[in-house]
Amino acid sequence: MAIKSNCNIKLEYDMVQTKQDCLCVLVSFNQSSCWKKKLPLSYGRNDQVVKGISVMKLMKNDPFSSISNQKKDHETLIIVISVLLGSSMLVIVTLLGAMFFGFPYNRKMIKSCRTNKNVVDNNLRNFSFKEIVEATSNFREELGRGSCSVVYKGTIEMMVDVAVKKLDKLLQDSDKEFQTEMSVIGQTHHRNLVRLLGYCNEGQHRILVYELMSNGTLASFLFTSLKPNWNQRFQIVLGIARGLVYLHEGCCTQIIHCDIKPQNILLDDHYNARISDFGLAKLLLINQSHTETGIRGTKGYVAPDWFRSAPITAKVDTYSFGVLLLEIICCRKNVEKEFVNEEQGILTDWAYDCYKTKRLDNLLENDNEVGNDMMSLEKLVMIVIWCIQEDPSLRPTMKEVLLMLEGIVEVVVPRSPYLYGSVSCN
Repeated sequence: MAIKSNCNIKLEYDMVQTKQDCLCVLVSFNQSSCWKKKLPLSYGRNDQVVKGISVMKLMKNDPFSSISNQKKDHETLIIVISVLLGSSMLVIVTLLGAMFFGFPYNRKMIKSCRTNKNVVDNNLRNFSFKEIVEATSNFREELGRGSCSVVYKGTIEMMVDVAVKKLDKLLQDSDKEFQTEMSVIGQTHHRNLVRLLGYCNEGQHRILVYELMSNGTLASFLFTSLKPNWNQRFQIVLGIARGLVYLHEGCCTQIIHCDIKPQNILLDDHYNARISDFGLAKLLLINQSHTETGIRGTKGYVAPDWFRSAPITAKVDTYSFGVLLLEIICCRKNVEKEFVNEEQGILTDWAYDCYKTKRLDNLLENDNEVGNDMMSLEKLVMIVIWCIQEDPSLRPTMKEVLLMLEGIVEVVVPRSPYLYGSVSCN
């Protein structure tokens, strides 16, 4: 076996030490000696006489090679981005050309979308008239009718029952009502409001599609020979009040319904009250507190404000709610012509006179549930009197009415609701 010389052993030792020396960048050695060099290097020469070997150490992460690689990567990135931008511009130009030249009908679609901006924003379904005809079996089953509309029962996909409100061909009035309902109901969402599902705006057809309320109108529920459960009636009162508070104060734009009456209150599967028919609603901008318009509403529920050229505020709904509350208490209409006793013909007048003379029990006819709690009855009649004040400034807001109904705010003794005296019974 060959034995290494001392010189070779020393040389190998120096090489190992050189590898471990971080400051050493160059080593020169010959058969007998070894020199380590660090930066900066100096005294370099090319001499044929000097015999030996020089070795330079290179770091794994060579800064010079790193800079070179970064430069190459940067150039590659610029090329890739240029290609992508060029391709994107080509795609955009192609699509624009297809939209405006290859597909002419798209211009009509764009115009239609602009026309129905509110519809698109509210995510309402746009039904064709053919779909409406199929859904209603050619308008076979009528649910009811109003002053300028007829409501039919229908069914859309997934066996969903709907109420289809077809506006009459009174083009000016019905079209105005249609546009109002679209913009109003499409922006509202509350458990005590009827939800609008879609619409049809095709040719002369103006049709609204609502969720169907299985228990019909409050009028059909209330005005029967058999008086409904009192607790159920009171929950309906609370539901109507909450819905009106939402319309007046909960929406980004205040909404005045203008036609609160039993026919416009619908009942769902659980007899929860749902306010419907916003065709007569009046929208107010955020910086407005009132509006002036022609008389709206139904006789017997219309506030006196409409007849005095006075500013119309949300207090007109408070007045109508007061009349409706009294009808729910007594289970009879506000105006009844068939009464032999004339003083009972107008319910609001009769109720105030009964309150003044402490004869509230006369308002009740075979209604033992309400009669057993005369204190609650008196409180509700007092709320009614506050609501039907002829001076709108004296009426509470619907928020205040709701707080009184819930017992959060005390109901104080009301003043006479009439500006020029009262109707007194003999």
